[in-house]
Amino acid sequence: AQVIANRTQAHFETISAVLAGVAELRRVIQEAGERRRLHGQRTILFIDEVHRWNKAQQDALLPHVENGMLILISATTENPYFDVIAALVSRSRVFQLQPLTEENLNTIFDNALHDGERGYGNRNVQIDDDARAHLMRLSGGDARNLLNALELAVETTPPSLVDGSIHVTLDVAQESIQKRAVIYDKSGDAHYDTISAFIKSVRGSDPDAALYWLAKMLAAGEDPRFILRRLIVLASEDIGLADPHAMQVAASAAYNFEYIGLPEGIYPIAEATLYLATAPKSNSAGAVFAAQKIIEEQGVGPVPIHLMDSTRDARGLGHGQGYLYPHSFPGHFTPQQYLPTQLLGNSFYHPSDQGYEAQIAERLE
Repeated sequence: AQVIANRTQAHFETISAVLAGVAELRRVIQEAGERRRLHGQRTILFIDEVHRWNKAQQDALLPHVENGMLILISATTENPYFDVIAALVSRSRVFQLQPLTEENLNTIFDNALHDGERGYGNRNVQIDDDARAHLMRLSGGDARNLLNALELAVETTPPSLVDGSIHVTLDVAQESIQKRAVIYDKSGDAHYDTISAFIKSVRGSDPDAALYWLAKMLAAGEDPRFILRRLIVLASEDIGLADPHAMQVAASAAYNFEYIGLPEGIYPIAEATLYLATAPKSNSAGAVFAAQKIIEEQGVGPVPIHLMDSTRDARGLGHGQGYLYPHSFPGHFTPQQYLPTQLLGNSFYHPSDQGYEAQIAERLE
C-alpha cells in the first residue's frame, strides 16, 4: 500500500482495525476532504485486520469509498467474502496472498545474511546447509518466521574465540524454530478447508490422506469432538448399509474418547478414521431426501386404511382391516400396499452393489 501511495503521489494513512474505531476513521475522512479540496491530493487508507470491524464500522467506510474520497486498501487473514460486508467487497478487487516459494525464501535469507545495514553483512556468519534447510522448511512460507528464527540462531550463538565467526549448526537451528507453525483457526477458512479435505479423503477411501488431515487438525488444536461428529455423519451418509458396523465404530470412538480423554483418546479417533476410510461406500441413505422432495411437491398422502392403528377404531372406522401380518407367511413376507395410493410405483431406495448392501439388493429382488 505504501508503494502504491508513493507511485501515485497520494497521501497515505494507515490504521489498525484492532485499535482504531469510527472516531479515528472520521478524523481520516475529514483530513482527506480538506487535502483534496486544498491541494487536489487523493488519500489512500490502509486498514489492517479489517475483519475486526463490525458491520456498522465497515458501513461507515462505504460512502467515502464510493465518492472517491478514500482509496481503500485493506488486509485480512479471514475470508473477505464472509467477514467483510458485501458492499465493500463488490467495490474491491480481492487478491489472495500465497506462502512464499522456496526461491523467494532463499533470496530473503541471502539478503539477511549479506546486507550490511539491515542484516548480518558486517558479521561473519556461517550457517550449515542442513541448518539452513531446516529453517527454510519450518518457516511455513512466512518470511517473518524465517527471519525471526535466523535472528534467534545468530544472536544466541557465541562468536568463535579464534576468528569471531558465528557458526550456526543444525542443533542451533532446531532450537531456534522447533515446530512448524500450523496455519489454522477454529472458525475461518483453514478450519473448514481442512475438515473438508479430511472428510473427502475418508469418503474417497484414502486412509493415508485421511490420517494426514486428521494429524493436522489435532496438531492445530481442533476440538476432537467436532471431528468425531463429522465421522458419525459420514458413517451414515457415505457408508451406510454397505457396512452397518461403520456407525457403531464411529459412535464407539466418540464414547471412548469421552471416557479416555487426550492424549490416548487420539487412538479411537484414528481407528475410526481408518475403518471408515477403508470401508465399502454407499450413499443410499440419502434416499430419504427423494421422499422429502415428493412430499414437498405433492403433499402428504393419506395412510392406507389397512396400515392405520387398529387398537382404537377397528370396528367403527375399519382401521387396520385387511392388513396382512408378514410373519404369518412363508419367508416372513407377503406383498401388500404400503405407500399412499397416489405414490404407487415410486421407488426411493436403490441399494448399491457394495459390501453388505449387495446382499440387501439381492434380497429385495
